[in-house]
Amino acid sequence: MKANGTLAPEDHTFRVLVQRQDMTGAERSWASHFEVNDVIRYARGSKIAGIEAGTYGTIVGINPAANLLTAERPSGELATYDPRRLTGVSVYREIDREFSVGDRVQFTAPDKSLGVANRDLAVIVSITPDGRISARLDNNRHVEFDAKEHRHFDHGYAVTSHSSQGLTAERVLINADTGVHRTSSTPLRLRLHFRASNEAMLFTNDLAKLSPQLVADVSKTSALEINQPVSIGQGLGMR
Repeated sequence: MKANGTLAPEDHTFRVLVQRQDMTGAERSWASHFEVNDVIRYARGSKIAGIEAGTYGTIVGINPAANLLTAERPSGELATYDPRRLTGVSVYREIDREFSVGDRVQFTAPDKSLGVANRDLAVIVSITPDGRISARLDNNRHVEFDAKEHRHFDHGYAVTSHSSQGLTAERVLINADTGVHRTSSTPLRLRLHFRASNEAMLFTNDLAKLSPQLVADVSKTSALEINQPVSIGQGLGMR
């Protein structure tokens, strides 16, 4: 992309927040599942722990035996709390990412101040030396933000099937891993809601296993639905 001029030659490195997908909601209640340097966003906060809603903290201490976490707040103060008593948290890791002008990015959390929603896509228009990014959303609206303060964004070239619903692209590449999708309660075909205006290519690790997943019917049938045809048939005197 740099060779054909789609991207500017200069790279800019930013530390973005990437959500820990390996933690379930239940696991966030236990200190043993956290790691030092995890970044926590507190959606609700806690007066007892001295943590305000909407703020962030970095895990600096873990006590699995007592089920206690110690987080350092942006002010430098420490807060120790039982994660079972502080719900509504999101857990992130800090990761270095390189971006260039022309890069396609995706916002990974809603931001009211910018007017962006989770999974909104944009193209970077400019990056200033002090780390301010100007981007053009897919609806042609422009946003500008300080990458050191608004860190919920990442490369937007590959998105999940859930995030791609309703999106349109000229060329679509689909990665359908049968090992990942086989335990889902939703048929794979229903999660591939994309619009390719020119070309769509599907890649899979096992074509033989993929076909049944595309046509599988995993819809639940209620007892009423099972009984209904029998009752109607009996009422009409049908065998």
